Amino acid sequence: MDFIWIIVAAGVGLLLYMWKEAFSDRVIKHELSFVDFPKSFGAVKIFFISDVHRRLITDALMEKVDESVDIVIIGGDLAEKGVSIDRIKQNLTKLKKLGPVYFVWGNNDYELDHHQLDAVLLESGIKILDNTAVQFESANGETIQLLGVDDPSIGRDRLDLALKDAGKDVFKILASHNPNISRKIDVQHNIRLVLSGHTHGGQIRILGYSPYKKGGIRDLAQTKLFVSNGYGTTALPLRLGAKAETHLITLKSE
Repeated sequence: MDFIWIIVAAGVGLLLYMWKEAFSDRVIKHELSFVDFPKSFGAVKIFFISDVHRRLITDALMEKVDESVDIVIIGGDLAEKGVSIDRIKQNLTKLKKLGPVYFVWGNNDYELDHHQLDAVLLESGIKILDNTAVQFESANGETIQLLGVDDPSIGRDRLDLALKDAGKDVFKILASHNPNISRKIDVQHNIRLVLSGHTHGGQIRILGYSPYKKGGIRDLAQTKLFVSNGYGTTALPLRLGAKAETHLITLKSE
């Protein structure tokens, strides 16, 4: 009987640990250098958050962003079926305090009335990167392009249109909910960095194993791929071996 209680206690303890991992408020700092990053920009700081799903972004998380931010990027799955418009607005209001916000669609965002979500984003002053690009220009005329594609997993991505909207020989950053967009990138596209999420880092890794890799940065032949574990969860509000995370990314010249 004692053995059974030990197993029960261990199971409850594990569940509590997994719940805590799912609701952690981490801001991981990254510094990425590129040979061709326009020097006149100095350093550009991006706050990147993906896969919010049902979570309410906490004040504690916002307080951990202790540096000024140039750009905020929501990497898709801001919400999912059942998430209220009020919660979405609360999350957007908090993110807007950090800086100008850009958004790309994720597959779960389409579980809502996407026309309504689109309207909320626009009313909140959020720039939707829907197979489009925006340009940032330094004082001396150098430029950086931020591209965004609609969700690849449901076939709505049009990287060709985003590239057409951007300049040819400029430093490009691509936001895509699904990291599989990297398969469509060629070296000549000059996309130096891809910011993505979607996989949750596997969310629950049994003995370290999951069908998905943990989040991280990978140097590919055609680009640098940045994949976040994400801030929220899907299905169960539990994580194991893939703790919730957001990112403060500093880009600069080598």
